[in-house]
Amino acid sequence: MSTAVDTIIDVNKIREIIPHRYPFLLIDRITYLEPGLKAIGYKNVTTNEPFFQGHFPGNPIMPGVLIIEALAQLGCVTMLVKEEYKGMIGLFAGIDGVRFKKQVVPGDKLELYVELLKLKGPIGKFKGEAKVDGQLAAEAEVLFAIAPKPEDRKI
Repeated sequence: MSTAVDTIIDVNKIREIIPHRYPFLLIDRITYLEPGLKAIGYKNVTTNEPFFQGHFPGNPIMPGVLIIEALAQLGCVTMLVKEEYKGMIGLFAGIDGVRFKKQVVPGDKLELYVELLKLKGPIGKFKGEAKVDGQLAAEAEVLFAIAPKPEDRKI
């Protein structure tokens, strides 16, 4: 049985677990983690986010697809910290039941929650919720696959 990790996982440790980098790394910190089961983290949404230049000038709103991506990244870390998945990669396999309830704007702290619903082999599904000030901003079921990392390719 997995036990919760008491220490905070900062962005440097997150970068060791998943390959995402600026501007696409969408979690700043993980504050609670039960490996392979559930996690809580957040993203501080700042006015300097590159997507705000075009979404929307004068009325910046975080794109919903990026909120869902942040949930997927948190779910990915939740799985990849398990010993049997270390050194692997999480792949987005689908989303179900997506609902957007509240706009996310600069200055918000996007609170992220994921909980494993099912896992069969390397394929699974998380329930995810994104909140701002305790109010639901978005929810979805995120399907994922765990796979070996592709070989480094030279172009």
